[in-house]
Amino acid sequence: MTTPFAPYPGNGINRRDIIKTALTAAGVAGLSSVPKSSAAPDVRKASPKSFRMKKSINLWAFPYPDRMSLKECFQMAKNAGFDGIELNYDLESDLSPNNGEKEFVAIRKEAERIGIQISGLCSFLFWPYPLTSNDPQERARGMELAGMMTEAAHYLGTENLLVVPGAVHMPWRKDHDPTPNDICDLRAREAVKKLLPKAEKLGVHLNMENIFFNGYLMSPMEMNDFVDSFGSDHVHVHFDTGNIMLFQFPEHWIPILGKRIRNVHLKEFTKKGTDFSLECFRPLLDGTTNWPAVMEAFDKAGYDGYLTFEYFHPYEHYPEALIYQTSDSLDRLLGKNP
Repeated sequence: MTTPFAPYPGNGINRRDIIKTALTAAGVAGLSSVPKSSAAPDVRKASPKSFRMKKSINLWAFPYPDRMSLKECFQMAKNAGFDGIELNYDLESDLSPNNGEKEFVAIRKEAERIGIQISGLCSFLFWPYPLTSNDPQERARGMELAGMMTEAAHYLGTENLLVVPGAVHMPWRKDHDPTPNDICDLRAREAVKKLLPKAEKLGVHLNMENIFFNGYLMSPMEMNDFVDSFGSDHVHVHFDTGNIMLFQFPEHWIPILGKRIRNVHLKEFTKKGTDFSLECFRPLLDGTTNWPAVMEAFDKAGYDGYLTFEYFHPYEHYPEALIYQTSDSLDRLLGKNP
């Protein structure tokens, strides 16, 4: 059997010469494939354009409070390279009506000690207690909790409170009585108007989130009309890239919302699935979002605030992997060196 290292007949080249020649050729080929410093960036690795936005992650991506403390979450987010972390107000944890100014100030100081910003406050409580519910007790409790959230945001040192202003329908709540569109709109405007004086006094911005699954504020034009109707620089938009992906596209909304966007949920979504629940939201980059177009739209709109990854399924094993993977993905979106 002839080997590739056998001497070529009649040319006087031996095995050692052939190996030397092959290695030299390989080296030259390798050098010729190395991109020069003036070559265009490799778009397969990261965005060729750098963006000014800041990296943030929602607390729901961590196994809190079952397996990690708030302090551990802060430290892990900091270690992974995030600028901020978004916290969630609920009924039981460190961030609940069970605590007040003293506890929230202590949380803020712990974040400051670790060196990470609290990028915003949001809550699932707008679903069991919607501000537009047909049940007066649910509406009243929702308003009470929203007022508490406003105070909590102030004491936590963040200016951003995510608000879900209303819902026509909530498919995940079988006990919810749908609210007619016109009544939903009327109640939502009344609710935000009542919340606004406290928010303005405390320096907290009420940022309306686009949901889509709730059947209210279904277009960017409707969102603009709603936000602008209050004539306040404390009412803005918390834009969620994933919540509209079922039928629409975030890069279409962003230019229309423009400067009204004050905070962002960077949520991945896949149009390939058929399960239109929380399961259709994916780890960042594992979906069908056109991220180059989205980032370019944010940049053209002048947005330079937080991009907060929101995900509802902490990894059961080695949960820190999701945090670091997300940080790396955000670096690539932002055009940082991977």
